[in-house]
Formats: sequence, C-alpha cells, structure tokens
Amino acid sequence: MIPVPSGVRIWIATGHTDMRRGMRSLALQVQQSFGRDPFAGDLYIFRGRRGDLCKVIWHDG
Repeated sequence: MIPVPSGVRIWIATGHTDMRRGMRSLALQVQQSFGRDPFAGDLYIFRGRRGDLCKVIWHDG
C-alpha cells in the first residue's frame, strides 16, 4: 500500500471512463473536466464501465 499524506484532496470522477486511456490522457481530462491542475498533489480516481477497474492519478512531486 502506498501511504498518502494527510491533507491530500481526493477527487472521484462520476460516470465511467475508458480504461484504455493512458495517464497523460487522464491528466488532460482532469484539466478539462475538473478545471484543476493534475500536478498539484491531489488524488484523482476514475472507474471503468463495469465498475471492476479503476485508475488513480496522483503526482507526489
């Protein structure tokens, strides 16, 4: 398990995400959908259509 420091915001994307997308593409989605900087240290969670897969983006510097 990767320890996440206290004070990190966790953002959960609603709906489903195409799990074929790479991390750069998901970072672009964070910028467009959330209007946030994906490199600011927040944690972003995306789920697949069936709900059995998820991808997490977290830039720890």
